[in-house]
Amino acid sequence: MTSLLRFEQVTLRRGGRLLFEDLDLALHPGEALHVTGPNGSGKSSLIRLAAGLLEAERGRVERSAFALADDRLALDRELPLARALGFWGGQVAAAMDALGIHHLSDVPVRLLSSGQAKRAALARVAATGAALWLLDEPLNALDADGAERVGRIVADHLARGGALLAASHQLLPGTAGTLELAR
Repeated sequence: MTSLLRFEQVTLRRGGRLLFEDLDLALHPGEALHVTGPNGSGKSSLIRLAAGLLEAERGRVERSAFALADDRLALDRELPLARALGFWGGQVAAAMDALGIHHLSDVPVRLLSSGQAKRAALARVAATGAALWLLDEPLNALDADGAERVGRIVADHLARGGALLAASHQLLPGTAGTLELAR
């Protein structure tokens, strides 16, 4: 089976500190991995490495087309939400409906609350149709309804043959496997 994300003997060091060494992992269609660990253990760095935003000291990372949601919203703050999401293309209306933010279509991105902005970032990922989702702290700032909606879009994504790598202090619904990073 072809993997959507593969780490082979990957070592990552940041700021002179070893975060992990000789890490092997593979995500195939329909699989999800939840990365846990204390603050500073390398969860976000692992996501950034998977996205190609960091380079491994050693080893190899292979990835398919992906969509990333991290602490950067990646939406034009001055545009109405639907237009800002439209910049990225894809199934914007369906993603906004799935995350319960369609009623915010005409609201400028800069006026969104933290929870609404998190839903918007996740809608951007869901709209892309990318096979691999890389999510850093996807449940931060979300209420119970938001977390439930994220669980549903994750389950749908996995059922359609997508894969997910999520770094979070909170258990993300639909992630069976867990990788614990130590400090």
